[in-house]
Amino acid sequence: MDLVVAAKAAVIGIVEGLTEFLPISSTGHIIITERLLRFQDPNDVFAVVIQLGAILAVCWYYRARLWSVVAGLRGDPASRRFAWSVTLAFLPAAVFGALLNDWLEVHVFDERALAVISATMIIGGILILLIERRTAKPAYVDSASLPWKTALGIGLFQVLAMIPGVSRSGASILGGMLIGVERKAATEFSFFLAIPIMMGASTLKLAKHLPDLTAARMEGIAVGFAVSFIVALAVVHWLLRFVAGHSFAGFGWYRIVAGLALAAALWLGWIDSALPTHAAGPAAVPALPGEPVP
Repeated sequence: MDLVVAAKAAVIGIVEGLTEFLPISSTGHIIITERLLRFQDPNDVFAVVIQLGAILAVCWYYRARLWSVVAGLRGDPASRRFAWSVTLAFLPAAVFGALLNDWLEVHVFDERALAVISATMIIGGILILLIERRTAKPAYVDSASLPWKTALGIGLFQVLAMIPGVSRSGASILGGMLIGVERKAATEFSFFLAIPIMMGASTLKLAKHLPDLTAARMEGIAVGFAVSFIVALAVVHWLLRFVAGHSFAGFGWYRIVAGLALAAALWLGWIDSALPTHAAGPAAVPALPGEPVP
């Protein structure tokens, strides 16, 4: 294994594990990190698949609860209700993702991505601050017993995460808070919702680009996957304790500062917005993670 490639993959895995479940956009941070490291990721296969490491961390953390739900599907109404709510919330992203996958690969991660991320980071930060100023008492405090309309509403909010810089977890958590879900319950539901969403996205990506995955690319993916699992496991534990007594306002301010910093870096030419780290098409297929960008 190329140690340089492994080191870069590990750094990106750390970024993924740290940011996947925080409302600060893991995809945005991965794109920026890949460009700073000059890490080529044709068709974004690496970026999408290593997210499975973070999702596996959620599965491990909630393994007893998930097994209880699976075991109770036949005879426990509460388990069926929870499974149904997660399925409903999953459907909007599944439908839009399947319909728009080809378009997203061509247009979302092009030379405009960093400018879009800068804008959405700032806008998202402002929205977090505004939402956290609301004083309405939440109507739902249990992530396992959300009404179907509420679950579907969270799923619709999550579709916004197809825009670069919009956090999947942030969209689902803050969207849930807007429609009456208590902060910790919305956070937990976002964790569970991430399981089918990211498994579906990774399966679709792998199925589409499997012939392009060389041994070298798979080695990089394996490193990023393992590192993101370890880091995300710690983040999930910390975040649940954090949201029990804190608001997301700090993340809002972080997004604003980070968005302004990225805008300044682009304006000053410190980051090349046209760097083709996410190039698609036949010319990009032979490239390996970590290869110098032409």
